[in-house]
Amino acid sequence: MKNKRQEGSRYEARSAAYLENAGYHIIERNYRRKTGEIDLIAAGEGCFVFVEVKYRKDEALGAPEEAVSALKQQRIRRTAAWFLNEHRLSPETVCRFDVIAVEGAEGETVRHIKNAFGGF
Repeated sequence: MKNKRQEGSRYEARSAAYLENAGYHIIERNYRRKTGEIDLIAAGEGCFVFVEVKYRKDEALGAPEEAVSALKQQRIRRTAAWFLNEHRLSPETVCRFDVIAVEGAEGETVRHIKNAFGGF
């Protein structure tokens, strides 16, 4: 049986490939700072995209995107602000917060939810 970190890495890699196939450029994977972690940071469609990847084998526990709590959203926003500051980017830089929901026993369904939650 795989551990959660290995499983998460597998679905994050699948999500990164999905984004690349859609024309995005992956800038960072698993960007970690004291404020939290962002699974993927990409550039595309004229903005930086901060992506949370969520996996569910089935919807017994709800849809994957429902697991992105208000607290998790707040941590992602803070970490995104850290990323912008670290890269000397203006707070007015166009950003978006997306969720990639991966479902199925083998992660066969991938949904990209753009603007899944509000920005700064």
